[in-house]
Amino acid sequence: MGNKDIVSKHLLKRIVEELSHYLFHLDLKNVEVLETQYQRVEERRADIVVKAEQAGKELFVHIEVQNSNDAEMPFRMLRYYTDIALNWPGSEIEQYLIYIGKPKLIMPEGISQRNIDYAYHIIDMHNIDCQTFLKQDQPDALVLAILCDFKEQDAREVVHYIIKRLKFLTKDNESAFREYISMLELLSTNRDLSVNIKEEEKMLSVRLRDLPSFEIGYEEGIEIGIEKGIEKGIEKGIEKIVKQMLLNMDEQTVSKSTGLPLNVVQNLNENK
Repeated sequence: MGNKDIVSKHLLKRIVEELSHYLFHLDLKNVEVLETQYQRVEERRADIVVKAEQAGKELFVHIEVQNSNDAEMPFRMLRYYTDIALNWPGSEIEQYLIYIGKPKLIMPEGISQRNIDYAYHIIDMHNIDCQTFLKQDQPDALVLAILCDFKEQDAREVVHYIIKRLKFLTKDNESAFREYISMLELLSTNRDLSVNIKEEEKMLSVRLRDLPSFEIGYEEGIEIGIEKGIEKGIEKGIEKIVKQMLLNMDEQTVSKSTGLPLNVVQNLNENK
């Protein structure tokens, strides 16, 4: 399985109940993600299998994530179906293949041959309205939104919103924020949005007003006009803010809060 498949599986696994509601139109209760591993000539493991209740009845939902067209996919799905059926005899099973790939989807939704009439559901993320995931306002869902249809919305605006919300929802957990951004970067290549992601990251890195340290005690009397960031040296707007911060903080704290090198902060302190 490729890195994009792994990332998508990781995110989907954490929001499987919401995913089932919005994409599969299943109202699942008491959802339990099962560990699956099947031995044949080679080891195979289904991406996601959950046991849940649907309309008061037990239901097994199998989800596979696919990043490319695979002519053998229908037979793999059938094999997983029989594995689940053999492990849980008499169970009702629904299968979904979520396609996240860049090329146009051309895989069939089943097998129709002599003595075989088998079908499963395919969800093409190209055709899913991004609002389906954006309105959930969860980091995992926000990352998956990058794979969806933006409709008439400007791609740059959608990317800006996703990253801004990720920053807000992860709050002071910089490690979690970077993890989500890394996932976003990886998946964005499937939609040719890598440049947009990089541009937003660059802008975010110089927006001191987004930093918690800037929000404490600096709303009054400080005009926020940081648009161009740091290219060659420090823009006057940032200098003003840093000098204001130095009135209440020591140089080490300001350097850590803003990400500016300590020697730059020291020079500004000497010239304030």
